[in-house]
Amino acid sequence: MKPLRNDCFALPPGVNWTPVEEALERLRSRLHPVVEVEREVPLSRVNGRILASDVYAPRAHPPSTNSAVDGYALAGPLTDVPCTLPLVDGRSAAGEPYMGQVPKGYAIRILTGAVIPAGTDTVVLEEDCEVRDGQLHLNGTLKAGANARKAGEDIKVEDRILTAGTRLSPTQISVLASVGVEAVDVYQRLRVGVLSTGDEVKPVGAPVTDWQIYDANRPMLSALVSQLGYELVDLGHVLDRAEEVKVALERGAEQCDLILTSGGVSAGDEDHVSKTLKEHGDISNWRIAIKPGRPLALAMFRGTPVVGLPGNPVAAWVCALRFGAPAMALLAGAEWFEPQVYTMPADFSKNKKPGRSEMLRARVRDGKVEVFGSEGSGRVTGLAWSEGLVELDESAQQIEPGTPVRFIPYGSFGL
Repeated sequence: MKPLRNDCFALPPGVNWTPVEEALERLRSRLHPVVEVEREVPLSRVNGRILASDVYAPRAHPPSTNSAVDGYALAGPLTDVPCTLPLVDGRSAAGEPYMGQVPKGYAIRILTGAVIPAGTDTVVLEEDCEVRDGQLHLNGTLKAGANARKAGEDIKVEDRILTAGTRLSPTQISVLASVGVEAVDVYQRLRVGVLSTGDEVKPVGAPVTDWQIYDANRPMLSALVSQLGYELVDLGHVLDRAEEVKVALERGAEQCDLILTSGGVSAGDEDHVSKTLKEHGDISNWRIAIKPGRPLALAMFRGTPVVGLPGNPVAAWVCALRFGAPAMALLAGAEWFEPQVYTMPADFSKNKKPGRSEMLRARVRDGKVEVFGSEGSGRVTGLAWSEGLVELDESAQQIEPGTPVRFIPYGSFGL
């Protein structure tokens, strides 16, 4: 795969605050798949993988015209009902087709999924007829071709059934199997390293003092990476020491296709992630007009892209979903995606100032969107409470109960 350019994240001169949609489009235009292709991977091993090439059907589905119901197959021409037709000895069942020809004006017993015998083209429901003395008596209405599933009506031979960039799920695997595809080309799993930083941050289980906090970001981001289907590389936690940060990034550049960091990306005295990336890589701090979030460090370090997320867990979560998830998808070989947005009535009030997009932790109850009681980005309980985000654009807005708002469920990001 072609590597990313070292300056791929550079901003044009004079760019200050960047609107969310502009930032997303700019990010999209500069990324491409960075992982290699695995050839002919069996279906048993492709769940969650990303298809690397289009797939064409080697066989039709269904391969032959068959019955959609239990009943009787008729050999035309059809007559008005009610009427009586003589029955042919035998039947057609799934896996046991009738091999003979049904004469015109006759009928034959047929079961669901069975091949329509030669000479017949219509199936009457069992409930719309009855058999007496070897004769089929039709009672209900009848339409030519009824209850017959035509050969190839779902998939024809050489139809393109899946396109490159599709993330394979059980339903897509079912389609592949239905036409006899045994193996497909998929991209290797994107290897995503997760690194957290900060003197005040301690791993869960370590002793802490009152001025220290447990590391919520690394477990959260690690779970996100795994749930999105990528290979997690845990780069651990490092203190605010330039050399430790550099060593961790070097390890990540050797092992990963992408590195996610949290904390240390602003311009403070102890923001050693941004300092290290500036000194040893190529960094661009995107000041995005979004709340929570704003600083998003995008860099190249030893040929590996680095996404520097804010240290606040809520801001890290929002930026990881809104920017990290589609970027990782594109790097992994999937299509860039815009999350599905649902316009729903608000169940809250808010006077929003102009200037920045806002992402509010939200959930839906009784067809209305609730938001978490506090907008404070330090309130991690709001993450567990929420089921998605309300996205408010940069304009000034007065929201009252019933006002339509944009709700993005977490499932729209692939979770």
